[in-house]
Amino acid sequence: MRGSHVCSVLPSLVLLWLGVAAAQKASSWKTLSGDAPAIIAMGGFSGLFPDSSEFAYRFALIASSPDTILYCDVRLTKDGLGICLPDIKLDNCTNIPDYYPQGKKSYVVNGVPMTGWFPVDYNGTELGQVSLQQSIYYRTPRFDPSFFPILAVEDVQSKFKPPGIWLNVQHDSFYSQFNLSMRNYIISVSKRVVANYISSPEVSFLTSILGRVSNETKLVFRFLDETTPEPSTNRTYGSMLKNLTFVKTFASGILVPKHYIWPVSPDNYLLPYTSLVSDAHKAGLEIYAADFANDFAPSYNHSYDPLAEYLSFIDNGAFSVDGVLTDFPVTPSEAIGCFTNLNKSNTDHGKPLIISHNGASGDYPGCTDLAYQKAVDDGADVIDCPVQVTKDGIPICMSSINLMDDTTVARSQFASQTAVIKDIQSVLGVFTFNLTWDDIVKSLRPKISTPFSTFKLDRNPRYRNSGNFMRLSDFLDFTKDKDISGIMISVEHAAFVAAELGFDMVDAVIKALDDAGYNNKTTQKVMIQSTNSSVLVKFKQQTKYDIVYMVSEEVRDASPSSLADIKKFADAVSVDTKSVFPENHHLTTYQTNLVQTLQTAGLSVYVYTLMNEFAAQPYDFFSDATAEINAYVKGAGVDGLITDFPATARRYKLNTCMTMGNDTPSFMAPAHPGDLLQLISKPAQPPALAPMPLLTGSDVSEPPLPPARSNNGTAPAHSRASRMWDRIAHIPILVTLAMLCVCHRLV
Repeated sequence: MRGSHVCSVLPSLVLLWLGVAAAQKASSWKTLSGDAPAIIAMGGFSGLFPDSSEFAYRFALIASSPDTILYCDVRLTKDGLGICLPDIKLDNCTNIPDYYPQGKKSYVVNGVPMTGWFPVDYNGTELGQVSLQQSIYYRTPRFDPSFFPILAVEDVQSKFKPPGIWLNVQHDSFYSQFNLSMRNYIISVSKRVVANYISSPEVSFLTSILGRVSNETKLVFRFLDETTPEPSTNRTYGSMLKNLTFVKTFASGILVPKHYIWPVSPDNYLLPYTSLVSDAHKAGLEIYAADFANDFAPSYNHSYDPLAEYLSFIDNGAFSVDGVLTDFPVTPSEAIGCFTNLNKSNTDHGKPLIISHNGASGDYPGCTDLAYQKAVDDGADVIDCPVQVTKDGIPICMSSINLMDDTTVARSQFASQTAVIKDIQSVLGVFTFNLTWDDIVKSLRPKISTPFSTFKLDRNPRYRNSGNFMRLSDFLDFTKDKDISGIMISVEHAAFVAAELGFDMVDAVIKALDDAGYNNKTTQKVMIQSTNSSVLVKFKQQTKYDIVYMVSEEVRDASPSSLADIKKFADAVSVDTKSVFPENHHLTTYQTNLVQTLQTAGLSVYVYTLMNEFAAQPYDFFSDATAEINAYVKGAGVDGLITDFPATARRYKLNTCMTMGNDTPSFMAPAHPGDLLQLISKPAQPPALAPMPLLTGSDVSEPPLPPARSNNGTAPAHSRASRMWDRIAHIPILVTLAMLCVCHRLV
């Protein structure tokens, strides 16, 4: 009964995800058989649901390729029942301590002392009340309160009728201590369950069942860590790797950690791939790669893009593994079904537009020459420059007016100039208008953004301070001969800069564009973006450039009055991702009407900011940046994507399933917002959030920009803020902070 709510929702997910058969490739694969690589779902869709649970197995078949293999780690109970469980201990993957608090015991398993709750101490009936739960701490535990019974091996076939089953067997000798025989169990169960694969890291076990199970069953030797000794031969797995002809005498394939094939350096960058795939194929062995999970940090070379990692194992031009074992089977389904053999020379600049966010700022420090070149190389349609102004009046490309965000100013001689300017932000900063261009380029270095540092998801650390800053004029010179459809110039804080610094940002941008010849260019369009309608109105009055209004807050829809105001000056609107798919504790709740409302009014809609890191995406998108893009393009119908990682968006536009219509495979159907939330039992659902506001006319309309205050020189005039800097620049930073705190208390 506890699972009744879950079961009532699953049929709707089936209708959502089940499409026609997965897209097939006409070309040959570099696998041993020439067939497409196999997708093996580790404990089902265990990246989301508890490993080996009914939800995990069922969802793997719903959301992934129709030929996905279900994987079961086989354990034995006290009465010889074979169950699917991800660990030899029950501690982390079930709630058994709640039912048997005194059941903890200690055993030696393959020479390693272990303490916990073990299946061999309980019979099937005793485990009947125990529920599976999420065992990886940073994955959501919200599904755990639903009752997930431990499944017998036979249940996997009878309940789900999968196209294939993979049984993994470890610790055979451990069970013999309890008068249990894993060998006898596997031979017996293979007569009732069709096991397509049986793997084990123990030579003696595989040789003992050789010829005793179906000829259709593939025996796979599993390699553990290279320094670990194999228990029956006492040879390390690393040494056995050099004798694959011996492995071929008892197995038809090998299963290896993925780093055996693509090793990584100590600082997590790819090293040259090994010859292991070629060696295995030469020995007549299939080779399967393990340890794939979208929420494990891959090598920095993959830019936190799990689909790119899969492609490096199956579509690299040199080799292909014969299968992948994964916690997120939807992503290799995408890779195999839609993203191999792509025509990468296609530079279509049609919808959805790929708009860079500070260049390719996921790979290099934003707004540097490296970030812009990478964005062009990666296929951005539009590259962007957020304009700030220096003390000597030079427009520059910098993602923030606060140099603390993008540069090494905190470690420079200018660190003492920190202050709070409430008209800009409420936190301490050193601002672009406090330093000259020479100060910036000679004393500071760029700094790559790290939006998910709390998750220890650093971006490209070898290049964290690489690249050169660019003036707006440098940016415009750079873009002239590039294969892009246009540029986007963002302007913020223009009213403050005019009133306080005596500098007209709109006039400066228009002059720079004129000087670069953009007022006469027809091949590349210019887009001007701002959150301030007053800025955009002035650009509209003085130029013919495309105007993009950025909605800075999260809204559920736009009122008629706001639409009327926006239509007076804008051609497009940029909206936050959460304004399209609102989130509650990392779960989407529904799809708003905002995109449809804006498009019906004749406005294009761009969504910001897309990032590859799994921490950036709601659980509904499976820690997969491609699934997220698909939801916004195919689900919400946006016209453009503003992204830190243009390469991921460009590859999405090239995928071969884009134009399949009703024949689109199920794994490329856009996620339906709110479905995962419905699968969570009521007591575990997060508290409902207050409705997001409506965008109104008063949110959009602003008074005209103030004129730039009189200034005889070319540099911005000394404002109250800059005069304050002149007074405190020589004061040590701690004294400055103390002064600010005292002033705050007085206020």
